[in-house]
Amino acid sequence: MSELLKDPAPEDLIRSVYNQTLAAVEELVQVAGLNGGTLLVIGASSSEIAGRRIGTAGSLEIGRAVARALREIRQRFGVPIAVQGCEHINRALVVERETAERFGLEEVRVVPVPEAGGAVASAAFRLWKDPVCVEAVRAHAGIDIGDTLIGMHLRPVAVPVRLKTDRVGAARVVAAKTRPKYVGGPRARYSLDEG
Repeated sequence: MSELLKDPAPEDLIRSVYNQTLAAVEELVQVAGLNGGTLLVIGASSSEIAGRRIGTAGSLEIGRAVARALREIRQRFGVPIAVQGCEHINRALVVERETAERFGLEEVRVVPVPEAGGAVASAAFRLWKDPVCVEAVRAHAGIDIGDTLIGMHLRPVAVPVRLKTDRVGAARVVAAKTRPKYVGGPRARYSLDEG
């Protein structure tokens, strides 16, 4: 069972987490060409960001820093964002109600808390304008901060994206965009330019 960090996270760490999250997500938004019609999924472990093992030492301060950075990205770029909770809520996601409505996502009844949902999902649920939780998404791109395993919420063909910001705090950052599947047989073509 996890416990919250007893000592408050240092201000410089919180500032750094906010800035690193902002940089990583902004880069992926640009590289993947995300916009208001695409969905971005984020998974983040505040324990890993703090340099501890996932699920062992959540930090609400770190969670708030990540959630604030994601809110900033949403405001600046208009990209809808889904924040994945932990396995204790079956990896349900926090989204704005308008995102759930736009993408036809089914709302589920759960309120993420640090002990069941994680500090980042919990913070997003409290800081965002009109949050709801949904069970699943099929996102166009995603960022995993601290090995939270977001693959179940990406579209089927994920393409790795190497970001310049490869860490948030002590946590690894792994990113992906997705592309449509290629379908067809030997006669299929994939652009009008093909002969």
